[in-house]
Amino acid sequence: MNAIKNITVGDYSKIRKPVLATMTANLINIFPFALSIEAINVIFRYFAGQTHSLDTKRLWIITAAMLLYMTVMAYFEKLSYRANFRGAYSVSSEGRIKLAEHLRRLPLGFLSKYDPADLSSMLITDFAMAETGISHHLPQLMGAVVMPLLAFLGLVWIDWRMSVAMFAALPIAILVILCATKVQNKLNAAQIQAKTAAAARTEEYLQGLRIIKAYNMEGEKFSRLKDSFLRLKKASIRLEALSGPFVLLSIAIVRAGLTFMVLTGVYLILSGSLNVLTFVMFLVIGSRVFDPLTNALTNFAEFRYFSVAGGRILSLMQEKEQDGAAELPQEDSLNSEEKPRNPHRNLIEFKDVSFSYNDKEVLHGINLQFRRNTLTALVGKSGSGKSTVMKLIARFYDCNKGEILYNGTNLKTLNPEALMRNISMVFQDVYLFKDTVRNNILFAKPNASEDEMIEVCKKAQCHNFIMKLPNGYDTMVGEGGQTLSGGEKQRISIARAMLKESEIVLLDEATASLDAENEFWVQKAINNLIKNKTVIVIAHRLNTIVTADNIAVLDNGYITEQGTHGELINNNKLYKKLWDLQMSETSTDE
Repeated sequence: MNAIKNITVGDYSKIRKPVLATMTANLINIFPFALSIEAINVIFRYFAGQTHSLDTKRLWIITAAMLLYMTVMAYFEKLSYRANFRGAYSVSSEGRIKLAEHLRRLPLGFLSKYDPADLSSMLITDFAMAETGISHHLPQLMGAVVMPLLAFLGLVWIDWRMSVAMFAALPIAILVILCATKVQNKLNAAQIQAKTAAAARTEEYLQGLRIIKAYNMEGEKFSRLKDSFLRLKKASIRLEALSGPFVLLSIAIVRAGLTFMVLTGVYLILSGSLNVLTFVMFLVIGSRVFDPLTNALTNFAEFRYFSVAGGRILSLMQEKEQDGAAELPQEDSLNSEEKPRNPHRNLIEFKDVSFSYNDKEVLHGINLQFRRNTLTALVGKSGSGKSTVMKLIARFYDCNKGEILYNGTNLKTLNPEALMRNISMVFQDVYLFKDTVRNNILFAKPNASEDEMIEVCKKAQCHNFIMKLPNGYDTMVGEGGQTLSGGEKQRISIARAMLKESEIVLLDEATASLDAENEFWVQKAINNLIKNKTVIVIAHRLNTIVTADNIAVLDNGYITEQGTHGELINNNKLYKKLWDLQMSETSTDE
């Protein structure tokens, strides 16, 4: 049952119709056996001298019934085929959408534990395996179970000795398969893990191909890729070599039932306790009843393999989504007509917040206020915790200790999607989808009008260069925006953030890696973006934040000082040292 649960990704309802249709088709396929036995009976009686003439009329009736049966069989096989494949395609298509939606609702911190290739493998490869399992193996397996059972129940009334001989080896074959299941599950998991790792290393290799060529590293010298393929090879051979013999052994044992039946039948005929007609009937049925079971056993190992893939999907689907259902609170629960907003009221507030990555605490007792419509800068050395503060505000993670308040309400109680609708982010590494420029901008607000989009693009200083592209706003950009320059991507991301019209803007120094010209245009776009917003910026170039309302200095996860630029310069602590260092570098460059 656990294997069936995995392969259906927990949705049993998707296999009810396919299994029922397959079992119905298998039951109908029993009818030819009865007709064949009756035809053999008619012919046998004539040649045995029990009748004076061959009953051709009865044979013609049997032939007509066979032809009629072919039409009925085709109809029910068609129903079974449609039910199986539609059910399978439904599981994969709906399941992929459901998993993608689930991933969107999971904390980003949780997703960072997964290799992107692993997630893409679940969405594409694992669902394809589940699809094949539902469309082919599961109905076949169910039919293989039903056919022998019905045959045994029917034949035991004719001759229980022959029936027992026919199916005597079946329990042993099932026991062999069950004993091999635990070993096979481990081998399946190891092979899937090796396959996923190989896919990840292949993606890494292709993305880093320019670096490899730049440093004259030949493909075979890329050891991580080579080693991943070698591990996949070994895991695949081990899977086939260790699970294959069990399958072949179980098939041989099942087939041995036919041999036992023949030996038993010959013995009973010689002893005079079984007539030849009954023996022939058992031969006809026995030669056919094991075929679906043999096919099912042949594919059983693959079915178990597919169930492991389905189990990976199910395990991810069961991961808990971010808590919080409340909508964003308004200040003091009053609207603007009842009470104007207090510009000095904290929009976001950290109260004794601590946070850990993998049991290593990186923020320690942070107390920090972000007032409405102000600019707060976070500065400090690399690894001091600046980016972590940003991620906590956006609820990419939830803090381990303390609380983060939004308009006085704990962030954990708020609807994550409602919160994200109120936050715009512009980081150094901009990602654009492989789509048109227009769709990349409208991603923030799909129902925006053309005029509205163009207006924000002008404010973001990107309208002019977009119009120079081959198809203007309908120009396709490469995956990740690789067909555009860094400055162009930054300005498009700022236009996207402007279109969102959110109250909070998170900036990870978007100009840090740009040349002087692009920095000028991007900084101008940012100035338009942050008007009348609550802005939180990670500052690498301190000269860009001298007018900030508040500057928080982080060092090893602690806030060591905060205040305005002038106040921090007078403190003569870490901020002053960082400022003097940057100013001396600027003087040297000049």
